[in-house]
Amino acid sequence: MSDDRLTHAEWTAAIEDGDLLGQRCPDCGHETAAPKAACARCGSREVETVSLPTEGVVHTATTIAVAPEGFEGPYRVAVIDLGEARVLARLDGDAGIGDAVELAGAVDDRDEPAPLFS
Repeated sequence: MSDDRLTHAEWTAAIEDGDLLGQRCPDCGHETAAPKAACARCGSREVETVSLPTEGVVHTATTIAVAPEGFEGPYRVAVIDLGEARVLARLDGDAGIGDAVELAGAVDDRDEPAPLFS
């Protein structure tokens, strides 16, 4: 098993620096935009860290009108298609399904940074 597996702390630090990191499975080629213990497609534990594009397309989006406790609402979230991977992110502005967006930084709610696309 790889000793350089992407951690959540490394992933969030990269987001804060304006970078997106993900993982690729060398066995099946599946990519994911968040740290995982194993490949979601084939189960291989030999995943490697990769840089992901910072530009993508809105796959789906919604507005959270009633925010969970500790969060300010309303706010928008979207699944952003980055080619081989998708990432759940906050969405700044009114982009809709099929619109091109790019990483605009990070939203830091309750010390849990999330990618912000606009």
